[in-house]
Amino acid sequence: MEFAEVVRRRRMVRNYDPDRPVPPDVVDRLLDHAVRAPSAGFAQGWGFLVLEEAADRERFWAATTPDGGGRERWLAGMRRAPLIVVPHANESAYLRRYAEPDKGWTDRSTDRWPVPYWHVDTGFAALLMLLTAVDEGLGACFFGIPAQRMAAYRNAFGVPAEYQPIGAVTIGYRAPDHRSPSLRRGRRGVDEVVRRGRWS
Repeated sequence: MEFAEVVRRRRMVRNYDPDRPVPPDVVDRLLDHAVRAPSAGFAQGWGFLVLEEAADRERFWAATTPDGGGRERWLAGMRRAPLIVVPHANESAYLRRYAEPDKGWTDRSTDRWPVPYWHVDTGFAALLMLLTAVDEGLGACFFGIPAQRMAAYRNAFGVPAEYQPIGAVTIGYRAPDHRSPSLRRGRRGVDEVVRRGRWS
């Protein structure tokens, strides 16, 4: 598929065919592409939890669904995904990297960082998985883990303290789903969001 077509077709898919697992070679490509994301100082401060087994996926939904919910149409379709990948950011990997001699920030302070690039870079990796899914004929959806369920998620999967999940990605073969009502807002045009030369 041409890259421009991959970009045009990318959207958040919220319903999957539960009877069609993602082939192992495709899972490997998704992850191989994710680790090719850019990262500040080539720190590569990310970690990916891959959930393919039904019991692991069920444990994920049990840990991350607020108040024992999960009967809503949105979550019912998401729970059918045969693959969940949780991308995690590791701030300490970046602070260590930038304390190395070629960078020279020996204090490991976060004050030097204009934004938390560990989150940005892990987001880049998640986007590469979303685009790879489209290229492979799959659907995918990036979504957040509720803050009040973060401790339960960490406990359920033994996630080390230095790794922070930035969200989760469901992946699988698309099934008919309902488009988000938010899409009624329409996509903002390039002329509305781009400034050339100066802002005003």
